[in-house]
Amino acid sequence: MKTLIAYSTTHGCTEKTAYELKDFLEGEIQICNLKKDKIPTLEKFQRVIIGGSIHAGQMQKKVKNFCMNNLEELKTKDLGLFICCMEKGETAQKQLNDAFPPELLKVSKISTSFGGEFNFEKMNFFKKLIVKKVAHVQESTSNIDHAEIKNFSYQMEKISDLN
Repeated sequence: MKTLIAYSTTHGCTEKTAYELKDFLEGEIQICNLKKDKIPTLEKFQRVIIGGSIHAGQMQKKVKNFCMNNLEELKTKDLGLFICCMEKGETAQKQLNDAFPPELLKVSKISTSFGGEFNFEKMNFFKKLIVKKVAHVQESTSNIDHAEIKNFSYQMEKISDLN
């Protein structure tokens, strides 16, 4: 089975989780950073996983554009969606629902949050200041949910086995 993991990242968290996810999946896996890489033709993939990070409540524009530009094709795939964010519970679920088109959320096999991180080393002064004021965080911190990444991969493999 051929799988595409398409993502966009701002400070590296989504990239980190995309590569961790790749390690749990079987078959031929291609990773595409939507900011840097040439986007491959989707017809050669049976499974597509899309991820991005949330900043100020919004998903990266590259992810939104990828979803909208490939909406019909994506609806025919074994589709998985994920976000990286620091929120949990209902807030994370709302951010997930706002991040992707409703048509894709409806047909996705699984959609979830992998947690997130604040990486001060990769932030400029202004972003650090905002994080310190809004999130009340004074240093780099991570709440990446490695168990959720593994569960996501398990669910994607289980679904693919049924097809």
